Amino acid sequence: MRVAFVSNVVYPFVTGGAEKRIHEIGTRLAAAGHDVTIYGRHFWDGPTQITHEGMSLRAVAPERELYDGERRSITEAIDFAVRALPSLRGALRRDKHDVVVASVFPYFPVLSSKLASLGTDTPLVTTWHEVWGEYWTEYLGHLAPFGKLAERVTARTPQHPVAISTITADRLGDIGPTRDDIEIVPNGIDVEQIQNVPLPDRGYDVLFAGRIIEHKNVDLLLDAFDAVADEHDATLGIIGDGPERDRLESKRESLIHSERVTFLGFLDDYEDVLGHMRAASVFASPSTREGFGITFAEAMAADCTVIAAEHPDSAADEVIGDAGYLVDATDDSLARSLDRALDGERPPADPTERAQRYDWDAVADRAETAYRCAIDRTW
Repeated sequence: MRVAFVSNVVYPFVTGGAEKRIHEIGTRLAAAGHDVTIYGRHFWDGPTQITHEGMSLRAVAPERELYDGERRSITEAIDFAVRALPSLRGALRRDKHDVVVASVFPYFPVLSSKLASLGTDTPLVTTWHEVWGEYWTEYLGHLAPFGKLAERVTARTPQHPVAISTITADRLGDIGPTRDDIEIVPNGIDVEQIQNVPLPDRGYDVLFAGRIIEHKNVDLLLDAFDAVADEHDATLGIIGDGPERDRLESKRESLIHSERVTFLGFLDDYEDVLGHMRAASVFASPSTREGFGITFAEAMAADCTVIAAEHPDSAADEVIGDAGYLVDATDDSLARSLDRALDGERPPADPTERAQRYDWDAVADRAETAYRCAIDRTW
């Protein structure tokens, strides 16, 4: 099988969830004997075409800043889509790839990938990490209609869609493909790596890790932790950065047990984050918007008791199942579960066993099956 991934960013030269997924699946496909090419921006040193961990990396556009302030740059996405089109179209005309896999979002590379495949037998598989819908209003304000339109046009483009969770598949089915035509292939983790990373010099009883933005609800965690910290002589570590960090650090000073809360900021080394998960007893993230929630899977692999918010915009319940606790997005509900978890109460199912279903080896097998189905037209 000859697989072409289209992604403006390429791991490990740029780190993020979507590009890491391509890397983990791609390297396993390559190790199994498949031919894997990634079309992306030239973020690596050296020539525009190199071999990396068994995969061919082909730069079809120069390195460029991905963000415009706090938001992803629309002009960058359009620029990459335009530059990728002729190279990908030429390769497909020469029958170099059996399937093209494009990540969503950004949307524009999906559209250019489809244009490149016109007139060929090469199917387009799309990987949907989230469907934003009404969230566009919060993200873009008065420009939200343009985001919604781009999302709907992309969803209705002929494709073989893959969603990373049931909630994403359901939301995608509402705006485009028939729900039965959407395959689910979750994001993954390296369970062995997580369970063997070094422990930090100082650990915390309760841990949060993620981008510190409004819907993560770290303020609820601060209040809930403050309510139970003294009874359990507990500490809280908060890993991550974002626009809410300054406000929340100021809020910490008003807590009764402020000295028990530490903001660690963004940790450059991924294994440092995993080490803190191994050291923690509880991982708590009351986020109300999670297209998947990879930190939940990582924390389960580290044998943490996971506490997450149950919300219609979050896939936390799907990821955690009975191997953690789901709470209302309130400080009282979160405090009750924190109290139980810090008392040593464990969820009904073993978190480490639950985490195995998200190991990258299992995920890559599911992705390979999905790609073959698209090629064989059995989807």
